[in-house]
Amino acid sequence: MAAPIPPYPEGRNLLKGKTVVVTAAAGTGIGYAAAKRAAEEGATVLISDFHERRLGEAADRIAAEVGCARPATVVCDVTSQDQVDALHAAALTELGRVDVLINNAGLGGEVDVVNMTDEQWFRVLDVTLNSVFRMTRAFLPAMYAQGSGAIVNNASVLGWRAQKGQAHYAAAKAGVMAFTRCSAVEAAEHNVRINAVAPSIAMHAFLAKVTTDELLAELSSKEAFGRPAEVWEVANVMMFLASDLSSYMTGEVLSVSSQRA
Repeated sequence: MAAPIPPYPEGRNLLKGKTVVVTAAAGTGIGYAAAKRAAEEGATVLISDFHERRLGEAADRIAAEVGCARPATVVCDVTSQDQVDALHAAALTELGRVDVLINNAGLGGEVDVVNMTDEQWFRVLDVTLNSVFRMTRAFLPAMYAQGSGAIVNNASVLGWRAQKGQAHYAAAKAGVMAFTRCSAVEAAEHNVRINAVAPSIAMHAFLAKVTTDELLAELSSKEAFGRPAEVWEVANVMMFLASDLSSYMTGEVLSVSSQRA
């Protein structure tokens, strides 16, 4: 089935006047799509990634494609608390305040448990789960102080489902879901909301690079629409959770999938 045309008009302004920080926003994946959609919705955006050249290119593309000011950029390795703290400080300097944080960083890979090394296990958990903890811990105090904010975490349906070769990634994403729920209960006392999306499969260049055509075809065939999601389709749900349209939702994990979660 062909991908649909994006259903949103320009100038919708769900996030008009808001400031948004997005991690892992270089390239053409979900993070980039979320940053671009936030800019389209009227937000002032800061994007981060560990790859400086691709990060700059992403900022240039957003400015050109949306017709907005070039997003601020901060190089950050989310496995380093020092760099996460520096990102937070830079965000407050550049934006004045942070209304929305989108935790998008994640790392996968396919390997069976019996062949998985400690390094592979811990690396995936560090990038995919620990980064969400580090970023949330760094950004929450300022959100608490201002009495508002929204955090959107990128989980995965593999936090619920089983898939061969994905024990480390699935464990990390299940952790993101649990962390989302528990941190949301704490943050609600300060009028800060924390939710997550759980995509099934969203097509982008990096996924195509690290996944075989056979597996992509198999996963796509299980979707009701017979295709992967477009990254902007996941980003649309992130925008809902980031905006006041979801003002009564916190601690929720929304499946972005065309099959049973």
